[in-house]
Amino acid sequence: MSTGTYLMWVGGTEKEGTAAPIPIEDPATGEIFAHCHTASAGDIDEAVQQAHSAFNSGIWSKAPRHVRAEVLDKTAELLTATLPRLIELEVRQTGRAIREMNAQVPTLVKWFKYYAALIRTEERAVLPTTGMLHNWIDRKPLGVVAQITPFNHPLLIAVKKIAPALAAGNSVILKPSELTPLTSIELGKILKEAGLPESVFSVLPGDGATTGKALVEHPLIRKVDVTGGTPAGRAIGQIAGRNLASFTAELGGKAPLVVFEKSDVELAVNGIAFASFIASGQTCVAATRIIVHNSIIADVVERLEKKAESIERRMGSPKNAMSMMGPLISAKQLSNVEMLVHDAVNAGVKVVTGAQRMSGKSSLDDTDFSKGYFYPPTILVDGQHTKIVDTRIWKEEAFGPVIVVVGFETEEQALKLANDCDFGLGAAIWTQDLSQAYRVSEEIESGICWVNTHHRNDPSSPWGGIKDSGVGSENGIDAYHAYTATKSTIINYASVEQGLANDDWFREGAGEVRYG
Repeated sequence: MSTGTYLMWVGGTEKEGTAAPIPIEDPATGEIFAHCHTASAGDIDEAVQQAHSAFNSGIWSKAPRHVRAEVLDKTAELLTATLPRLIELEVRQTGRAIREMNAQVPTLVKWFKYYAALIRTEERAVLPTTGMLHNWIDRKPLGVVAQITPFNHPLLIAVKKIAPALAAGNSVILKPSELTPLTSIELGKILKEAGLPESVFSVLPGDGATTGKALVEHPLIRKVDVTGGTPAGRAIGQIAGRNLASFTAELGGKAPLVVFEKSDVELAVNGIAFASFIASGQTCVAATRIIVHNSIIADVVERLEKKAESIERRMGSPKNAMSMMGPLISAKQLSNVEMLVHDAVNAGVKVVTGAQRMSGKSSLDDTDFSKGYFYPPTILVDGQHTKIVDTRIWKEEAFGPVIVVVGFETEEQALKLANDCDFGLGAAIWTQDLSQAYRVSEEIESGICWVNTHHRNDPSSPWGGIKDSGVGSENGIDAYHAYTATKSTIINYASVEQGLANDDWFREGAGEVRYG
């Protein structure tokens, strides 16, 4: 795996940035293992202008669909061949356990294959019209689009945006998180090797306040697609709105997971552990509010405690295939989690397990936890005089391996607790009662609702939220459509004689005339 200095990827070639390079830290060790060039406002303007020129040239935007599909399929093929190197680099920059990345990164090829198949098979609509008119709909690419991606799933979230945007014929400028930009740069090289024309795809690393802001403010950007926190999403949406650019945002979450009395407790506990602690809890759909029927809550909490302690006992280096969970991404993120947990504990919430930054050596492989940003699986429940629902951690996104468990008695109470949130991205229900699953999933306020599972994702399935969790969605045909504009073409096929008889609006004399 290469280390050292990474350049920007601009228009099909590596290029030095004119802004100061940023250090890339291994969150498991605190080591600065690479530096990455970043984009200034001038770099951004140059890349956007190149992308705009490429778009206007038609080299990609007007390329036949089968040509674009072949490039996407070739990308999937090259990704597969490069997986070991990409996984190693993804583990290093994110701190995610390699067992997670070994499972996640190979799935990325599905997005390129899905959108290749979609544009090969998409049908053009012919609409019913009055009179001798033939009206069909085409979908045209928007132009240069900006994509802003976060640190937690660098490649996955980038690919979910890039594949439909390129399938539609757009030029793409990607601004990855300044914490994890390296695999996105490598992806640029793969796209070029797959046959993507130069200047159609660029990667411009940098922070959100300068690089990101300058990118989304550029007047030639026709769409902004962001995954990140809700405050950042609101700010970016305001900029996009001023420029009348299209806008898609997948933002924060505080997912409820409801366990009913008719669930299988062991299955539910296994599901909670996965939903809550995968990626060290650093996912927008992480199940953080566990809502359990009072008749089984004691059993669920006891089993969850054992599961959490088992995970903590087997934490170590993210490079170790036996390690169950990695560190948080940064000192800042660790501090945020600690602050919310301390706030709850100081208010009187009871700690079942966890709630302290990890130190000492790993019993798995002697990793020194104190050098990284390790935080254990943490479970909080109501205290003797304190209800968790009255604390900040019930409402605010911690983005760490912390769950709160509360009880309920009726379906109505469960739904009220589940919907007691400004966010509405993911939610889950655990029950073996089919009618109950239908009833509750219908009423729960979320863009995604899983029953007896969690985190399931497919290129064909929409992924997006309601309320403060965002605007629009990723995946599926809707995401492809969101990267296009509709063009309606209407042809009058009446004969000359029919036209002379019917279409002289200002003819002399009375008589019927058409309108529309």
